[in-house]
Amino acid sequence: MAARPKKAKHSNIVMKRIGILTSGGDCPGLNAVLRAASRTSEKLGFELIGFCDGFEGLLPPESHILLDRHATSGIMHLGGTILGTVNRGQFINRSGSRRMIQAEVLGKTRQTFQNLNLHGLIVVGGDGSLSTAQLLHEAGFPVVGVPKTIDNDLEATSMTFGLNSAVECVAEALNRLHTTATSHKRVMVLEVMGRHAGWIALQGGLAGGADIILLPEMPFEYEKVAAEIEHRHREGSKSTLVVVAEGASPKDGKQSCQQTTTGERRLGGISEIVAKEIAERTGKEVRTCVLGHLQRGGGPTTLDRILATGFGVKAVELIAEGKFGSMVSYQNCTFVDVPIASAVQKMRRVNPESQLVQIARSVGISFGN
Repeated sequence: MAARPKKAKHSNIVMKRIGILTSGGDCPGLNAVLRAASRTSEKLGFELIGFCDGFEGLLPPESHILLDRHATSGIMHLGGTILGTVNRGQFINRSGSRRMIQAEVLGKTRQTFQNLNLHGLIVVGGDGSLSTAQLLHEAGFPVVGVPKTIDNDLEATSMTFGLNSAVECVAEALNRLHTTATSHKRVMVLEVMGRHAGWIALQGGLAGGADIILLPEMPFEYEKVAAEIEHRHREGSKSTLVVVAEGASPKDGKQSCQQTTTGERRLGGISEIVAKEIAERTGKEVRTCVLGHLQRGGGPTTLDRILATGFGVKAVELIAEGKFGSMVSYQNCTFVDVPIASAVQKMRRVNPESQLVQIARSVGISFGN
């Protein structure tokens, strides 16, 4: 049941409300954002309403809960989101290559804002969700964005929460794979997330002691991957750890996709292809491991908790200041704001000439190119 606007103590003034929702894929740190937004809203005299299941919670019959201190107590360390999330629904519609929101959906959303006396809406999501937030802003809704993506692929912010937790998961997996690979003298191929940006593969591979890292930004050659493995064998290495981002592709090749039961094509399967090519070229025993949604699950690292808390606080402050159409951004160790439009215009990808890539090369990591 929809909560009624609450009157402030000793006053006939109806309290202003802020809405918040989490949309798109889940990731560690979302609950920390909700907790921080709740605490800050209370401090600034707002009531925070959390909409369930992404944008769909805005539509009749509205599905939302009061995110007061009681509801958000003890959730900062939890993975996922207590609000739930979806990456499809009535808000996602396309006319050709252009995103749009139907007039009927906008009308129902406007009615929800009026019914709940919403002063603003915080949208926590990745590029797709923030594109929808920008459309709502253009339609006159008071919206503020919080970037959420473990891929770290939004150019307008130097870091997003969730990345560090995913990197920790990759590093731990490599720690475990190293012992079994060495015992059996095998090549292990670990497939990690990263459609168009290889931040998880690069940072996770570097932290976990990978020998070869294959990124979407750097097309690789199977001959060079095989040559590196043979070289390591001649030098006395008992095993080789290969990290491959799901969006990586060989030179003059295409990204590997798999078709789901619903007919949707999703990236994935590149690890099996890489393993097959390595085995044929080297004659070595190769095994694969796909981390998949393990990278999204579990609680956030301490770094991601701090980042998420800063994002949540700043988002509420932007609402209070009336800076609608803005997104919280983390730059130079400071939480600032940028236009949502600028955040969804350009993807943040790994620069093959960056210092981090050069550091990886300096410690003997090959990128297969």
